[in-house]
Amino acid sequence: MITSLLELEELANCKRCDEESVIEELRVCIGSSCLSRGADEIEKDLKTAIEDKGLQTRCRVKGVGCSGLCANGTLVSHYKNATKENILYEDITLDDVDALAISIEQEKPYSLKVCDTNQPFFTKQTKIVLENAGIIDPNDIEDYIAHGGYATLFHVLHEMMPVDVINEVKISGLRGRGGGGFPTGQKWESVYKVQSEQKYIVCNGDEGDPGAFMDRALMEADPHKVIEGMIIAGFACEATKGYIYVRAEYPIAVEKLNHAIKQARKLGILGNQIAHSGFDFDIEVRLGGGAFVCGEATALIASIEGNRGNPRQKPPHLSDYGLWGEPTVLNNVETLANIPSILKNGGEWFKNIGTPTSTGTKIFALTGHIKNTGLVEVPMGITLRELIYEIGGGTSDGKPLKAIQTGGPSGGCIPTQFLDLTIDYDSLKSVGTIMGSGGMIVIDESSNMVELAHFFMDFCKSESCGKCVPCRVGTTQLTHLLEKFIAKEATQADFELLKELSSVVKGTSLCGLGQTAPNPVLSTIRYFESEYLEGIKND
Repeated sequence: MITSLLELEELANCKRCDEESVIEELRVCIGSSCLSRGADEIEKDLKTAIEDKGLQTRCRVKGVGCSGLCANGTLVSHYKNATKENILYEDITLDDVDALAISIEQEKPYSLKVCDTNQPFFTKQTKIVLENAGIIDPNDIEDYIAHGGYATLFHVLHEMMPVDVINEVKISGLRGRGGGGFPTGQKWESVYKVQSEQKYIVCNGDEGDPGAFMDRALMEADPHKVIEGMIIAGFACEATKGYIYVRAEYPIAVEKLNHAIKQARKLGILGNQIAHSGFDFDIEVRLGGGAFVCGEATALIASIEGNRGNPRQKPPHLSDYGLWGEPTVLNNVETLANIPSILKNGGEWFKNIGTPTSTGTKIFALTGHIKNTGLVEVPMGITLRELIYEIGGGTSDGKPLKAIQTGGPSGGCIPTQFLDLTIDYDSLKSVGTIMGSGGMIVIDESSNMVELAHFFMDFCKSESCGKCVPCRVGTTQLTHLLEKFIAKEATQADFELLKELSSVVKGTSLCGLGQTAPNPVLSTIRYFESEYLEGIKND
């Protein structure tokens, strides 16, 4: 049990001494992407190869979270304690294990698989939330503590008041990273001001956008950072219970979170009287069934309560009537993972990153027709051109870029004329799309935009809970209309109906799913109208 900051620092120093007792480390990415390429077997065989050569006292092999460049996995980094040099190897397979072990033995780089870390993909990122990804073992709480983990929490518990924490978050300008962009400090303050014997903190890990994997990678790589952010949120809002809602399709993230929670409880970082501060807080993981609508706040709450994930009207808002009728803060995974760094470095520090209205950094999942498929964390305000062509490396097959789809089914498509647009909440909204949770699909000229709109509309139709008529019926009718355009059997009247029905569904649906479902249709009509007109039959 850790009862003071001094004891925490002693554990951190002890772990650091243990880490430095070996000359070098081989850090194997065990995120979902690399695991799909056999990373677990690579880690196992590397340990065996190092032991067979008698190098285990000199070189440690450990699993780490996602390093970001998923397109080139499995990734293995070779870190040297004395010089802090870190060589990244890419496309590692089981066939490379012996050669890697020999390179350690001979103290020479395995030059055949060295990845260029001086490329913009690495140099243009600013890592705050992902600072530990690819470095620490997500299964080892002591590794997190050795890298400064939970020190901010202990400082908050013993040296700050809830209002001080809330004010610092308000100063930072942090906005919700789940898509809504609501000011986090304002949300916390609303719950703090409500008098109630029971309050809740809920972490939304129900990442459902096609092509999005930001939250999954973060929960897999650094679960303790999410937990630390939740505990600080609980202290600030005077809540004593937290829930992390994760879709069941993320078994590795669920495993990492549950293991991290057990470790935190064992050390007294979760539970009663945390660090002898008088503050109680505990966390449970709840699994979602994969319903996209449960990304909506009230539907998510209903699901945690054991009910069908249907949304309800607001008000009342969650700050007044949330989980089991009690005041509740609902934050996205990435939002909460920002909190320890903000409280450690100060709100002003965070505010000076990004833009005045969109502060800090944002994690994006780059997918689609792009060379460097993977996970990146960049300052708000970076341009689409920088993100796609410099960090992303351009289109995967060299074909001209056609559009960029942001915000998942709730977002829209941005044509190439806006490549110099800055990425922030307000700029994206001005061209008919949203930030969303961070999914970014790159589309080249081989794609048909009507078919893309149909894909997202069909997804929303399938994911609609069916509670309200505009969404249940409207998304179905929009899907049928888009199919007529794809078959080139549409009429001009169908085109007018498509636009009118999109506006009706957007304006009259009960929750965010229906209200945003027509966005891909409206944005593609706005910028790629000719492709719809090509689907109108000639009489």
